Amino acid sequence: MSAWNSDDLSTIGDATEIRIAPRNRDGALRRPTTIWVVRNGDDLYVRSANGPEGHWYRAAESTHRGRIEAAGLARDVSFVNTTDPVVNDEIDAAYLAKYGSTPWAEPMTRPGPRGTTLRVLPATAEA
Repeated sequence: MSAWNSDDLSTIGDATEIRIAPRNRDGALRRPTTIWVVRNGDDLYVRSANGPEGHWYRAAESTHRGRIEAAGLARDVSFVNTTDPVVNDEIDAAYLAKYGSTPWAEPMTRPGPRGTTLRVLPATAEA
């Protein structure tokens, strides 16, 4: 069973873009950044297009907490690093399926962005 309810999973997973605002160490939200999100089964994943140097990614990596907004829905979330190569292959395929009509989809499957794969969970869910 997914940690997301089905409505939130569909709303966020179907959104072309989301806004992500990681929390700073003091708990304050950083300025939101617009990014892509993909769904893999009942899970949501994000990657940094700028690899590990992406500002939002470094903040998310530091605290593993934040907020996302999609299609008028806002949710506090936690971020879990995903390094499993099988899952990352599935996320590559999800990016190409969802965004493959753009020139930016293939770069999201390269080592830099791939190394920043984060599973996004509701803040109250267990990783």
